[in-house]
Amino acid sequence: MAIVNPISTEKSIRLMESENKLVFLVDKKATKAEIKSEVEELFNCKVEGVNTMIGSDGKKKAYVKFAMDTPAIDIATQLGLM
Repeated sequence: MAIVNPISTEKSIRLMESENKLVFLVDKKATKAEIKSEVEELFNCKVEGVNTMIGSDGKKKAYVKFAMDTPAIDIATQLGLM
């Protein structure tokens, strides 16, 4: 299980609306390919790309960009973020 939980902050909501991205807290050892396949499997959607970042707190975040036919807001609604 690569994905720990979704992140709901002002920045992540802005990314969701402007760039069709969602931000997830992920396992530190998870690769981009693992994150992509897990998101596609969990939400039955198409992922365009994944960028990862390890913050100063030592936690790894994944910025997941969805294909244009999959609005990130719909997935956020499924997760209960909206």
